[in-house]
Amino acid sequence: MRVIAIEEHWTTPGIDAALRAQPMRSRDESVALNDRGDLPARLLDIGEQRIEAMDSAGIDLQILSIAPPGTHGLPAREAVALSREANDRASEAVGRHPTRLRVMTTLPMSDPAAAVTELQRIANSPAHVGIMSYGRSGDRPLDDPAYDELLATAAGLGRPVFIHPQIPSNAVRDASYRGFDPTVELALATFGWGWHIEAGLAALRLILRGTFDRHPDLQIVLGHWGEMLLFALDRVDSLSNVATGLDRRVAEYFRTNIHIATSGMLTPRLLRHALDFTSVDRILLSGDYPFHQLDAAAVADFLGTLPDREDRHKVAYANAQALYRLEPSPPGSDDETARLLELEQS
Repeated sequence: MRVIAIEEHWTTPGIDAALRAQPMRSRDESVALNDRGDLPARLLDIGEQRIEAMDSAGIDLQILSIAPPGTHGLPAREAVALSREANDRASEAVGRHPTRLRVMTTLPMSDPAAAVTELQRIANSPAHVGIMSYGRSGDRPLDDPAYDELLATAAGLGRPVFIHPQIPSNAVRDASYRGFDPTVELALATFGWGWHIEAGLAALRLILRGTFDRHPDLQIVLGHWGEMLLFALDRVDSLSNVATGLDRRVAEYFRTNIHIATSGMLTPRLLRHALDFTSVDRILLSGDYPFHQLDAAAVADFLGTLPDREDRHKVAYANAQALYRLEPSPPGSDDETARLLELEQS
């Protein structure tokens, strides 16, 4: 069975250095989580080592995405240059491995107009199939009207927006995440809780802002089984009673505009819970590499919990293939390789 894994992280030396050079109060402390073990080397590699890891995990195609926090926390001029460099590097990597890699575009969200320009610049590249974003750039949330042109452009191009978790703002951290050992504080504000609340809130704000009413073709992806929202969707839907300007109830947008990714959490009970609130057509396999490293047996066991063969195919590859408009050619297909090379040269 073919397996496509989305949300597989990487970074560039320039982005990594720029994030670490930010003033202490504005620096994203979550970058420290990229320093464990062999993560630094794996994050920088989008070549042979990554392909070898994919082979051992039984992954046929990865969709690359810049590791958190991307360029979102950088000053505009720096973010523009580093985003462009990252997108070009990723295009080159896909050119070297056209049947194994695709990429989510990195955008300089601290400059909304420049983000639109960069998305349009890369629009014709067959390597780029989606957008990696976060729920906030500085103090500006993704649902801010300043980003409406960008979201309209993404919808028009058919580029899904992956809303990745990010560390809460300093004000929120001061109010809700401090008072512990620094290691515990960071963990609580990131993978232990804060990351997921931030991403889920960003998606909820997009709904309440009427984003999907204005741009019904816009599709977003939430990792970690919906970033807490599916678990509280019955309660969240009560917002429909006060958000009277929406075309539909809040929960309905999860069936038309929101997709759910596993983010390395191959847990059958989470799959069963997700299927109570969304359809199997909206569930995507993601390994969250290199923070999680899948193996072929774990992937097979997880997919095997779906009794229907067609459903297993959907989660393994068909849903990602449809959402990201990927070619249905099998890995290693000469026809697919030739088509991609031709497009890159045109």
